[in-house]
Amino acid sequence: MYVVIFRAETGRIDATYDSLARELRDLALNEFGCLRFEASCEAGVEIAVSWWPDEDAIQRWRHHPRHLEAQRSGRAAWYTSYDVTVAQVTRSYGH
Repeated sequence: MYVVIFRAETGRIDATYDSLARELRDLALNEFGCLRFEASCEAGVEIAVSWWPDEDAIQRWRHHPRHLEAQRSGRAAWYTSYDVTVAQVTRSYGH
């Protein structure tokens, strides 16, 4: 299993952003094999964490036209900066 951690410093978030974020979350979960997706935004910082079965699923998602369009919009309108971390999960447990 892999985890993708997206962290962004946000500018002005609007209704278009909210709608697009919901659309992309549904697409990732329902068509690209994303196992779980969680996001939070506070004090101008957004953190989104998604879990994936393998790197191939992540790459297919990364290069999907709608996701690429959203990335361009994010850089142009909503994010002042961002970084992405992809890591392999070697252990995960909870209570």
